[in-house]
Amino acid sequence: MSFSVCATCGVEHDSRPAVCAICADERQWVPADGQRWTTLEELAAAGAGVAFAELEAGLWGLTVNPAIVGIGQQCKLLVTSAGALLWDPLAFVDDDAVARVQELAGPAGVVAVAASHPHMFGVQLEWSRRLGDVPVLVSRADLDWVARPGDALEDWEGERVVLPGVTLSQPGGHFPGSAVVHWAGGANGRGVLLSGDTIFANPDRVSVSFMRSYPNRIPLSGRVAERIARHVGRFAFERLYNNFDGVIPRDARDVVIRSARRHREWTEGAYDHLT
Repeated sequence: MSFSVCATCGVEHDSRPAVCAICADERQWVPADGQRWTTLEELAAAGAGVAFAELEAGLWGLTVNPAIVGIGQQCKLLVTSAGALLWDPLAFVDDDAVARVQELAGPAGVVAVAASHPHMFGVQLEWSRRLGDVPVLVSRADLDWVARPGDALEDWEGERVVLPGVTLSQPGGHFPGSAVVHWAGGANGRGVLLSGDTIFANPDRVSVSFMRSYPNRIPLSGRVAERIARHVGRFAFERLYNNFDGVIPRDARDVVIRSARRHREWTEGAYDHLT
């Protein structure tokens, strides 16, 4: 293969620059011991594989196991009767993983690969190639972060229906093109939002966060947090999954709106008396 993978963020590159631009940005990090590159062959030789976990009917979580590349992210495979969407593709893929994805996707197969934002590009073109050159949907605002161009790449903006009841939407925030997926049929028809880390499910499972950088603790403004909440609040969703294993199991739409209001109040100083 003629591409490399950044060992830290897990994004595919068609060359090996001195440093991965995604990791050098203030939203990510370059390890203290410097930039490291790897390949799928090296990862396979080190024992990498893909683990699958059913999150709910029609939704699977995929992780690299053992976690030797990337930041521990969880890819989502959303399966409907009309086809499947591979969301936030992993930094590793092999024949076994592709065979399992195809089995779960059913006769209609995977219709597209898409990522919530550049940190989650993974080896998106390689997933596409092995799945039959399906489109790789990249937010137009974030195209400059693509480090491995290819014919399968297809830019989009605003909203895009990728399957019946499955809509890509672009609230921005973490990146200008940061996207979410609304799945109307999820949670037994009450709706699911796949939020990447545009909206991040907190460990308490009753609140979410809105950040420019999670590892470097850079918050978004309260105004932007409420803009994001209004954007996704147009949809009905009972449950929310982020790009790791975080989940808001119930009342997720209300949780997002309430958390955005809390975020704004804290950033505007409403609770300074508590500090």
